[in-house]
Parts: sequence; structure tokens; C-alpha cells
Amino acid sequence: MMINEAIGVPACFTSGDSKPANDDQARPGPPQSLIMSVYRTKIASQCRLVTITWCKNLLLHGLSVSVDGPGGDHHYHCKVELKPWYFWRKQGSKHFIVDGKTVDVLWDLKAAKFNGEVEPQSDYYVAIVCGGEVVLAVGDQKKEAFRKTGCRPSLIDPTLVSRKEHVFGKRRFSTKIKLHEREKSFSHEISIECIYGGLSPEMEIRIDGQVAAHVKHLQWKFRGNEFIDVNRKRVEVYWDVHDWIFGSGLRNAMFLFKPSTSSPPPSSSSPASSSSSSSPPPLADDAGGGGGGEQQLQLESPECCFFLYAWKAE
Repeated sequence: MMINEAIGVPACFTSGDSKPANDDQARPGPPQSLIMSVYRTKIASQCRLVTITWCKNLLLHGLSVSVDGPGGDHHYHCKVELKPWYFWRKQGSKHFIVDGKTVDVLWDLKAAKFNGEVEPQSDYYVAIVCGGEVVLAVGDQKKEAFRKTGCRPSLIDPTLVSRKEHVFGKRRFSTKIKLHEREKSFSHEISIECIYGGLSPEMEIRIDGQVAAHVKHLQWKFRGNEFIDVNRKRVEVYWDVHDWIFGSGLRNAMFLFKPSTSSPPPSSSSPASSSSSSSPPPLADDAGGGGGGEQQLQLESPECCFFLYAWKAE
């Protein structure tokens, strides 16, 4: 299944007043970094997907929280714009109603340290409260979130289902991720580089500085998958770099890092699709929210899947 889906900006970060007359004529907006974390937790007596999005470009730095409705066909959401040029509330709360239940979103970013990143690195929390329980809390100040809300943690632990990140560059793209749930305090550095200069383009994927995958003849193997070893654990990597090779202007490639619990089949790559002896998971993805794709991935694997969108600009 093709994974080079169009990447949009979450609706909560757009005005919503203008839409292209023809989707085929739509053009990407200004470059922006974006991180989306999709969690599964229980809200209003049902297990739902909650998406926390951090978005940053030259004009806007924002936080968005959305909750899936029944069947994932509707989203309840709120947004917080972190405006650098005048005073904004670095601590506050908003609420919306989900199936008759009030859902409160509280945040404290007064002392948050971003260190130049899209998402805070420390000293913050974002909490979601429903029915007298903190159903989800992110950040390193969760105890403070429990104290400020006066609510107990939910009896059902939320699960991180997937994480998506958009990065920008010319030939080299890097980020840090946690590939296994048990590695709560340890992140791996992932670096992807498209190499030109020979008879055909090549691609290297490095984990913590070590080459984990080297793909030659990229013009023929622009889609594929391989198993790599990370700290003696298997991770399956899918890629689709078609637009890198054959596109022009601002264009993106998509990578999926999926921890594996089964024995690895032979890796494969092909011009048409990524294939192996086991069927790949559904990779079509909507960056506008936590839709059915993440839900199916969570049912298939207890580990979080990581999507990386690498935007290439000449």
C-alpha cells in the first residue's frame, strides 16, 4: 500500500475559511515543524484516540488537543496559540463536551524549556480530565498536574499508539525517538541521508550514528522495507521516497519505524510497493488527526509506531 499520502496541517491551526477549489491544485503551506502523539485512553465510558499536536512555523507556535468521537468520524478539539510577540497565557484550561461528559484540558508552560524544539523538553505538563480522573497527562510534571487538578489518575493507563514528526532539510534529516515502550528515559537518534554523486542515488539510515540500512539504486527501490536491529531488538522500517527522487520543489518522503515481536522475514523493496513474506501494516495516514490507521496499528502491535515525514527543499 502506498504511503506517500498528502500531508496537511491540522484543521485547528488553520482559519477554516478558505478551501482550494480543486484538491489537485492545492499547494503546501509555509514550512512548519509538527509533532503529533496519538494515545488511546478511556473518555466518557469509551476507549478513544487522543491526539496532542505541537506545531511551529515562522508565524505560529501552537498546541492542539483533539479527541475522537464514536467510530473516529468526529473530532472534539481545542487549541492554544503560543504567541511570542505579546503576552499569552502560559497556564490555563479549556473544555469541550464529549457524549454529554465535560472534558477539561489543562496546561502549564510557565517554566517549559523548548530548547529550540517544537515540543517542550522539560518543566511542563498537559493534562486531560474527565469524570474526576486524569485520563491523560504528558510532560515531566505529572505529579503537579494531579495536584493542580485535584483528580486521581485514571485506573486505565493510557497507551501511546503512534507518533508523527515532520522535519525539514536538504539531504540529511534527523530526530530522536523512543523505539520501545520500556525505554522510557532513553531516546535513539535517527538520521536519514539521501546520497547523490554516483551512478544512482542511495540512502542511509543511521541509528545512534551506526549505519542500520543502506539502500542502493534508490530510483528503483524508492519504496521498500527492512528489518534492523536496535539494542538487540528488531525494528521494521518502511520507506517511500518516490517524491524525493521524481518530484521537485518542497516535497516529502515518509518513513515508518515499527517495533517487531515476530521473526523477521527477508527484507524487500520494489518500485511499486513494499512487500515481504508477512503483510505490511496499513500505512496510509492522515496527518490531520488520530484516525482509523493508528487504531488498527495499535490492535496489531503493543508497541508504538513512529512516522517520520522528511520534507526536502532544494
